[in-house]
Amino acid sequence: MMSFAGKVVLITGASSGIGAATAVHLAQLGASLSISGRNKDNLNKVAEQCGQSKPFIVTGELTNETDVKNIIDSTIKHYGKLDVLINNAGIIEPGSIESTSLEQYDRVFNVNVRSVYQLTALAVPHLIKTKGNIVNVSSITGLRSFSGALAYCMSKSAVDQFTRCIALELGPKQVRVNAVNPGVVITNLHRSSGMSEEQLKAFYEHSKETHVLGRTGDVTEVAKTIAFLASDDASFITGATLPVDGGRHAMCPR
Repeated sequence: MMSFAGKVVLITGASSGIGAATAVHLAQLGASLSISGRNKDNLNKVAEQCGQSKPFIVTGELTNETDVKNIIDSTIKHYGKLDVLINNAGIIEPGSIESTSLEQYDRVFNVNVRSVYQLTALAVPHLIKTKGNIVNVSSITGLRSFSGALAYCMSKSAVDQFTRCIALELGPKQVRVNAVNPGVVITNLHRSSGMSEEQLKAFYEHSKETHVLGRTGDVTEVAKTIAFLASDDASFITGATLPVDGGRHAMCPR
């Protein structure tokens, strides 16, 4: 059975959705967790779900450079090392080239790309010491083109290229770097983008037609894939962008 006993794992955006599910799953596999997010109450709830493997909690805003540095520094101070970095936090904002403002563009890229870049750069020296690995949470929008979410699609494409480039750079130092690319998964991501409950319901219903398996995904399905890529079972996998999307990446309209 897959085990993370003795492994220190840092997860961003762990207060809900995929990040929270990943924290709970890795806790069950014996990981020592550092979980980060903006909402301390939600992080505490996630920590309770982790049972006896009580995670270390560090709050912070990923667009704040000082907070990002503190997330790494606090984790290392608490545990003394870092084995796995899971860059999960992200936001989505709707909009086309005609409607997306520069402010929106900057907001999306600052969270989805810039903070990932900074956090990874700070984590790398520690990951080299442990011959650890990185798993980035990207999106099917990084692999395929969609209209109506331009900045988001661009940001996830950047995450995928970032994953491949640093996999090449860190491979000789035995640090693996991979990404998961979820399809539509039931989380707060789309709700927080401004969708009404009615729009959300229609979107999820439509998703049954856009995914080969005829349904949306569950956070635990992505969490288990993240755990696999972060584990020794994936010891010969690096530079991969792995769709966890019910086959959506294979579909073409007719």
